[in-house]
Amino acid sequence: LELAQYREMAAFAQFGSDLDAATQAQLNRGERLVELLKQPQYKPLNVVEQIVSIFAGVRGLVDDIPPADIQKFENGLLNFMEDKHQALMNKIGEAKKLDDETESQLKAAVEEFKDLFKN
Repeated sequence: LELAQYREMAAFAQFGSDLDAATQAQLNRGERLVELLKQPQYKPLNVVEQIVSIFAGVRGLVDDIPPADIQKFENGLLNFMEDKHQALMNKIGEAKKLDDETESQLKAAVEEFKDLFKN
């Protein structure tokens, strides 16, 4: 849904030069979501990795990462999750859903990696 809204706003933004802050934020988030959804040819992400990546994008956790660095961030995040938070990855894979507790743990893990990434 957010990706569809991004594409609609991007098309609209071509015709207007003055955009309000909410529209700019939506365009910025959409640009990052597009980058997160890109996958290398012949090397697709598994479902849990996709959940982690999309969660980070939809929840706005990568809004302050430059679009050019999103792929690098995503690769690092997934490696970090495999190394440091394998139990959480397994929990997501087994439950096939994100409950409130899992969401808060995932958000904390993404923010932990984000602090490492920025430094």
